[in-house]
Amino acid sequence: MSHTPAVLPSLFVSHGAPLFALEPGETGPALHAWAQTLPHVPALRGVVILSPHWMARTPTVMTTAQPQTWHDFGGFPAALYELQYPAPGNPALGQEVLALLQAAGIAAQADDKRPLDHGTWVPLMHMFPQADVPVVQVALPVAWGPRQVYALGAALQSLRASGVLVMGSGSITHNLGEFFGGDQQVAPYVTEFARWVEAALERGDTPALLDYRSLAPHAHRAHPTEDHFLPLFFALGAAGEAARPTYLSREVMYGMLAMDAMALN
Repeated sequence: MSHTPAVLPSLFVSHGAPLFALEPGETGPALHAWAQTLPHVPALRGVVILSPHWMARTPTVMTTAQPQTWHDFGGFPAALYELQYPAPGNPALGQEVLALLQAAGIAAQADDKRPLDHGTWVPLMHMFPQADVPVVQVALPVAWGPRQVYALGAALQSLRASGVLVMGSGSITHNLGEFFGGDQQVAPYVTEFARWVEAALERGDTPALLDYRSLAPHAHRAHPTEDHFLPLFFALGAAGEAARPTYLSREVMYGMLAMDAMALN
C-alpha cells in the first residue's frame, strides 16, 4: 500500500552574516529543532531554496549533481573558510522544478555547475548537519519585485505534497551600512519593521506585504535594496493564500539583523 506524504510547510529563514555558521545564537538551534520534526531521508526528497546570493538575468535552476561549497565572502576568520557542506544535488528534482516553472509560464533555464552559496549552506548546516538532504537552488532574477517572486514560489506549491521543502533564505532586515557600524543595541526600527511583517503574516494580508515598500514602517531603512527580503515572497507563494506563520526565531544579531524564521502553512 503506497503512502501519501504529508504536505510540508514552506519555510523562510534569515541567514544572517556568514558567521552565523560558527555563531548560531538562538536561531541555529531553533532551526535544527524544527528540522527534526520533518520526515527524514529518504522521505524528504530534497530542499528547493532561493537565496539572494545567486542572482541571474533570467530564472535559473541548479541541476548540479554534487555542488561545491562556495565561500562567497571575504574578511572573516579562517575557520569559516574551512567549513564544507557536501550535500548532494538532485538533477531530476531540478528538472521537475524547471517543468513546473515552464508550466506556469515562467521561462527558466538549467545551470549544472552552480555551487551552494552561503545563503543556502549556512542555514542548512544548522538544519541538516549531516548534509544528507539533496539541495536544488533557484536563482533570484535580477530586477524582479515581490509579485514576480511570489509567482515564482506559487509555481512550486505542488512540490510540498511530494516530500520537498520549499524554502526562502534572506533576512527580515538587512542594512549592511549599519552592520559595519558595530552597534550591538537593537535598533528600534528593526523591531518595528519585523513585527509589522509578523502582523501582516498573521492576518494573511498578502496585498499589504506585496506593497510593504509603501506600507511598512522603516521599509527603506530595513532594506536599502530588496534582495534579502524577496525570498520571503518565494516562501509565501509556495505556501499559498491560506498560509499562516509559525515562528521559529525572532532573534536580532548585531543590533540590526533580524533573524526571523518561520514555517508557513
